Amino acid sequence: MNELLLRSISIDWTAIAADSYLRTIPAIASADAVTLHKPVTFFVGENGTGKSTLLEAAAVASGFNPEGGSRNYSFSTYDSHSELHSAIRLTTGYRKAKWGYFLRAESFYNVATAEEEYSKLAPSGPEYYHRRSHGESFMLLVQKHFTGNGLYFLDEPEAALSPQRQLTLLLEIARCVKAGAQFLIATHSPILMGYPDAEILSFDDGTILPCRYEDTASYQVTKMFVCDREQMLKRLEIE
Repeated sequence: MNELLLRSISIDWTAIAADSYLRTIPAIASADAVTLHKPVTFFVGENGTGKSTLLEAAAVASGFNPEGGSRNYSFSTYDSHSELHSAIRLTTGYRKAKWGYFLRAESFYNVATAEEEYSKLAPSGPEYYHRRSHGESFMLLVQKHFTGNGLYFLDEPEAALSPQRQLTLLLEIARCVKAGAQFLIATHSPILMGYPDAEILSFDDGTILPCRYEDTASYQVTKMFVCDREQMLKRLEIE
């Protein structure tokens, strides 16, 4: 039995304008539905391939604030999300998510600001996220707000985290998954996408297709650079 909280993401193209820029993103335009099979799914691909666009649309369709946060958030500093969320149809499982969160790299400052305000009302007292580094505040938020039976959307979380902290995030993801959580993560990080038994969906080559970890561009480029840095720099004519 499929115990996932979110089973698939479908796109109703009749709800999208004929001249919408979404139709010019090959991987998005070729997709009618994306079926999910694992508790952790990674959206990977080059910049501009649509992975964050689809992740954002699925998060908003799930009831999350476009700039991030929980379903209780309603702040807005700049309306930049696409119309795709209005055409998204979600197929959920028999289990219902009891909690969730949407974290995106580009608007984490705004989420941290909102969290500081909301935490002033908490019995434990306020959390001063802006008194910590970007990575420290990010991990504190994850450790305080990510629990089991939750649905979590993360857009390029590695932007806030050192390699060591990315390993810590893997531990937090594993902790939540063991308690019934599900994650959808758009990333370029070969550390994060190395999570065991995760599903990796590549947005490269104009389609959304399953991809082996070792076949991702992030893994291959990182491996080539680490294993033969001098040769790579020569190819780039950087001496």
